[in-house]
Amino acid sequence: MKKIAILGSTGSIGTQTLEIVRANGDIKVTALSAGKNIDLLEKQIREFKPRLAAVWSEELAAELKGRVRDTDVEIVSGMDGLLAVASERESEILVTAIVGMIGILPTIEAIKAGKDIALANKETLVTAGHIIMSLAKERHVSILPVDSEHSAIFQSLQGGQSKSLSKILLTASGGPFRGKKREELADIQVEDALKHPNWEMGRKITIDSSTMVNKGLEVIEAKWLFGVTVDQIQVVVQPQSVIHSMVEYEDGAVIAQLGTPDMKLPIQYALYYPERRYLPGDRLDFTALSQITFEKPDMETFYGLKLSFEAGRKGGSLPTVLNAANEKAVALFLDRKIRYPEIPEIIASCMESHRNIDNPTVDEILKTEQETYEFIKNRW
Repeated sequence: MKKIAILGSTGSIGTQTLEIVRANGDIKVTALSAGKNIDLLEKQIREFKPRLAAVWSEELAAELKGRVRDTDVEIVSGMDGLLAVASERESEILVTAIVGMIGILPTIEAIKAGKDIALANKETLVTAGHIIMSLAKERHVSILPVDSEHSAIFQSLQGGQSKSLSKILLTASGGPFRGKKREELADIQVEDALKHPNWEMGRKITIDSSTMVNKGLEVIEAKWLFGVTVDQIQVVVQPQSVIHSMVEYEDGAVIAQLGTPDMKLPIQYALYYPERRYLPGDRLDFTALSQITFEKPDMETFYGLKLSFEAGRKGGSLPTVLNAANEKAVALFLDRKIRYPEIPEIIASCMESHRNIDNPTVDEILKTEQETYEFIKNRW
């Protein structure tokens, strides 16, 4: 019986992880956490019977505690609650499905406690990859990617010689505005940006996919996960989302992972690695698939991707600025307080004003995040 804890159990990745638990029957959920959705968390507690559950707000935690007082679950709150879930004594794997830089400290706590990490929180590596990967190596902990693209790279490297890796080919759908020019994005509304052509995702990541900043964050994440330079990563637009990513070896061989757009596959692969298990769902029908096409990304129109490459190359605290500025800008756009083209404008402005810190500590990373938020608050 495999034992797991989940940070962000009520979100898209968290709920799909629990679907896999439900379907297989040989995984025990020891701890869960949610932000605000205590209605769903209560249902999850009653079904999966974890020992521990965390809610961010003390008030909601108190309400949930009253609701589930007939169970044996312990309810905790705040950052201390997340740290408790991350280091829960019985769990072997922590699924980090929480969104944002709030995932950094719990991930570090889990690694220190010897837990393997099924990583769906890209911000952790984008901002603190130099800390996370060295700590994981020191504690002999596995970082197992859950992002579709990074899982595809990880799968494509199985059986290969990672020392012979020449290049990573990170695929992107291009999002709902593929082919448009910068001037055509001026009047984009929230509803337009939330219509992803291939994937069902949360609101924030769907906006990130439309601006291609998400792909930029994935470039930085891949740098840390696979020990490559940013210049060894090439983004390739593959609109059908059939090829999830590829690796090229020194001899020119390219290995790809293909499949239908379904996040359950990378989640299940991370949970059971190195075992592969049957997963119900659609299969690729190559006789019905008329073509697979490729394009270069338009980094002038979607210059958030260009800014991401810049941040990834320079490193230090600049990726934190990129990430924090994007988080705040997307939130402002979703609240209809800024226009769509202002998202990359805000990121660029924050990066230009930042004095980079080489090899930042966790405290410096979190301070940089807050300074970036303050910069935006004072100007937008």
